[in-house]
Amino acid sequence: MTKYKTIKYCIFDVDGLLLDTESIYTEVTSEILKRFDKEFTWKIKAGMMGKKAREAAEYLINELQIDLDVDDYLRERSEMHEKLFPFCKKMPGAEALIRNLKAKNIPIAVATSSNKNAFAQKSQNHKDMFDLFDCIITGDNPNVKNGKPSPDIFQEAAKQLNVENPEECLVFEDAPGGVQAGINANMSVVWVPDSRLEIDEKISSNEKVEMLSSLEDFKPEKWGLPSF
Repeated sequence: MTKYKTIKYCIFDVDGLLLDTESIYTEVTSEILKRFDKEFTWKIKAGMMGKKAREAAEYLINELQIDLDVDDYLRERSEMHEKLFPFCKKMPGAEALIRNLKAKNIPIAVATSSNKNAFAQKSQNHKDMFDLFDCIITGDNPNVKNGKPSPDIFQEAAKQLNVENPEECLVFEDAPGGVQAGINANMSVVWVPDSRLEIDEKISSNEKVEMLSSLEDFKPEKWGLPSF
């Protein structure tokens, strides 16, 4: 039973989608903001999700109007992340889905806004899963000029997977900006948003988007992919 376009390639975000790192981002940024008497609300967090680190930092500082240098914030945040990232867990359903796609010879890629160093910290205890991917694109890849919602990172992933038709690609994302990036790349998207995220109806109603509450709910046969 195929409901959507038939898919031949899958591209995955990491933070909040494959790995439960969003709680770490929230904890660290909330701690930094304490000394400014500011709260890290979900509205602010949603605006940062999917962006490259510097873009996200600039957004945070501008929105909250705090006297904090972007580089100082990124440095402090990076030091705290380095201690916490190695302890992040896989999201429910992530590994089972990746292993199924790999076993069925579906080309798969990672497309994360994180830089190489941050990705290495997060993935170091999950090499069993990430070694299954055909390619890994990080936000500091020189071909990724613009962060999400620009399509650059998904276009680079498609290029490395030797994709000829982007409509044969399915992007898995948790962030609204990432979903929009997938749409902008002319790809279909499975959106697995955090339950606390305010849903953008314009995105969720797009015919190229399927919204799920968990990767465990993904039915590959809907997209013409081999079933589990």
